[in-house]
Amino acid sequence: MDFRTKKAEIRSQVLARRDQLDPLDRIEMGLSACEYGANLIHPDPGTIVSGFLPIRSEIDARPLMDRMRQRGARLCVPIIADKTTIVFRELVRGAELVSTGFGTSGPGPDAPVLDPHIMIVPLAAFDRTGGRIGYGAGYYDRAINRLFSIGIKPRLFGFAFSIQEVDKVPTEAHDQHLEAVITEKGIIDCMAIR
Repeated sequence: MDFRTKKAEIRSQVLARRDQLDPLDRIEMGLSACEYGANLIHPDPGTIVSGFLPIRSEIDARPLMDRMRQRGARLCVPIIADKTTIVFRELVRGAELVSTGFGTSGPGPDAPVLDPHIMIVPLAAFDRTGGRIGYGAGYYDRAINRLFSIGIKPRLFGFAFSIQEVDKVPTEAHDQHLEAVITEKGIIDCMAIR
């Protein structure tokens, strides 16, 4: 079985598990994960931090993002620029959100595009070494590689429910590993495990 097929199979299985979580449990679990994340991530004032607005049954990163904002971080979220590219537009309180593709919403085209130094990354599945399966389009891998190409090496933190963990994520050369994964059960230090 090739990488793409194996990843699609894992993605489908894990997202089905995530979809079964009770919506109220998802809220509570997300808030617990936020507390762990807030204890782990300490941006300097002005640091650009990307997060994401939840879609479907995804964990809600907004409380964690607000904690980063309260510490002086500049927030941004991914916006689909074209079929292969995402950019990160600045998210400020009170800004009107518009449809931005892939079922997401975010700041409109007048919002500045930022290059994050800390990324709170959505995912479909993860393993303890920081392997990550996204939603299949490769947007984050390309965005991270673009940041590398301009000299930015962002810190990568997965943010997910613990039930999204799998034994092993099949990885390819272009896949970027996460520094840590934050769940409602705590922090998995992937760098210590690799």
